[in-house]
Amino acid sequence: MRTYDLSPLYRATVGFDRMADLLDRVLTQDTAASTYPPYNIEKTDENAYRISIAVAGFTEAELSVEQREAELVIAARKEKDETPRTYLHRGIATRAFEKRFQLADHVRVTGAVHENGMLHVDLVREVPEALKPRRIEISGSGPKAIEAERSAETA
Repeated sequence: MRTYDLSPLYRATVGFDRMADLLDRVLTQDTAASTYPPYNIEKTDENAYRISIAVAGFTEAELSVEQREAELVIAARKEKDETPRTYLHRGIATRAFEKRFQLADHVRVTGAVHENGMLHVDLVREVPEALKPRRIEISGSGPKAIEAERSAETA
């Protein structure tokens, strides 16, 4: 397994602590543990996203969706079923899980829907007006217009 030394990044940057922490977390994360449950992340619009997670066997009451600052946490806990059953094949996993997704700045959860064994979490990026690109009006050649005004004033 490779290890990465991010100390040069910390020495050469100011104000990027969150980005460096995110890189550090991603690089040290155990990738084998993140395969259950399967999920999709899709871009549904220019500023809208949807995370879909396969949650077969879980009810809405057993699922939890929370946004904690810049992190989305989706968890499920299955209550122990005391009903005696004899399985010939058991392929539906209902083990507890917790998935964490790092959210970019200005991304917030707008809703969650549980249908047909899928949990859909909708997100939207809301960029504040101050950070949106704005068009700057370009005026004609400034210095020549000023000279023309001065010559008109003296005449």
